[in-house]
Amino acid sequence: MSFVSTANAATPISAAQIKAASEAIAPKVIAWRRDIHEHPELSNREFRTSALVAAHLKSLGMEVRENVAKTGVVGVLRGGKPGPVVALRADMDALPVLEATGLPFASKAMGEYLGNPVPVAHACGHDAHVAMLMGAAEILSKMKAQIPGTIVFIFQPAEEGAPPGEKGGAALMIEEGALENPAPSAIFGLHVAPGPVGSISYRAGGFMAASDKFQVFIKGKQTHGAVPWGGIDIVSLQAAIVQDFNRLAARTVDVTATPTVITTAMIHGGVRHNIIPETLEMGGTLRTFDTTQRQQIKDRMAKSVASLAAAYGAQARIEFNGGDPYGGNNVTFNDPDLARATLPALEEAAGKGKVDINRPPKTGSEDFSDFQAKIPGVFYNLGVSKDGAPESEWVVNHSPQFDTNEAALPLGVRTHILTAIRYLERGVPAVRSSGK
Repeated sequence: MSFVSTANAATPISAAQIKAASEAIAPKVIAWRRDIHEHPELSNREFRTSALVAAHLKSLGMEVRENVAKTGVVGVLRGGKPGPVVALRADMDALPVLEATGLPFASKAMGEYLGNPVPVAHACGHDAHVAMLMGAAEILSKMKAQIPGTIVFIFQPAEEGAPPGEKGGAALMIEEGALENPAPSAIFGLHVAPGPVGSISYRAGGFMAASDKFQVFIKGKQTHGAVPWGGIDIVSLQAAIVQDFNRLAARTVDVTATPTVITTAMIHGGVRHNIIPETLEMGGTLRTFDTTQRQQIKDRMAKSVASLAAAYGAQARIEFNGGDPYGGNNVTFNDPDLARATLPALEEAAGKGKVDINRPPKTGSEDFSDFQAKIPGVFYNLGVSKDGAPESEWVVNHSPQFDTNEAALPLGVRTHILTAIRYLERGVPAVRSSGK
């Protein structure tokens, strides 16, 4: 079935009214963003951030549920007119990164990650996400009488992944009722990203990749570096495994049909320059866009590890998503009909020519996909690079230098408001496209 667009009896809220309100609230949004940026918190530890959000939503007179999925907050705004229910989502957690932006409000915070003290920074822009949705909530609360339906505000912890052994993120929010009472029929979300300020990009269908963490555990026989034949050289073995993983991604997949990326990012082993160690661990991520291919690549990786270890006379095994009870992230799939129906609202917010609905797939991943597995949803990117910076100088998310151009914040507020309002004004709940 397809999304049906129909006129609603409600008088549309004008884009001019929404733009004026978003510009007026910009100083507050910037102040929130800077405060959150200066006080970042790791996944499942967003205590200060969630308290700030909850207090704000309560001040607006909303129904507020706290401690959803540990630190998550859900706010409910019931409009003055009957209509569907829609959700807007922002993620709240930061990363174990040492900030190097030089901002006057740069983070100096410390946290604990994998049992070790680490610097903490909003190197992915979630500080901006929280601030923009707080701004949208305030504006929408003042328009309550005009709203034909209900808006659910979801402030989510642990998008970057809960600590090993803990549940968290979108999946746990769903388990704990974030999409119930009331039940949204659609959900919208955004992510700041490298790109010209004022630009929006997304695509119908698979927008961001499924992601699986992997770890390879290798055991050989320790020996002197001068006598490698006296043991089993597992350092050479890990190099062979890395190379073969690269071969799997480049030579066993039709790269013209679907992107596949295998990245080995961690290698731990050895204590001295002249000792070949007995054990070694390596890890990374697998990114895919096709469910069948995702499993096929996992099987090939496991076969590669086993066969190469046997060739070296070592022992080795691969483990996927260890410590993650949800088994990695699925593809962030923008419902095709809803994605197309949302384009006019995004163009209202950004202007004609500022929205690209044909962006190539992104090999990053997002647990917003868990919400989309339950209800139709659309996830899009908001460009936040420095004014006038060429593409070669755009700083990517997760970099110590990543920063959000605050000139983009009013637009993010508008896109939140207009995607929700125009959805409600259509008056017919979304139905999942037949292709998904």
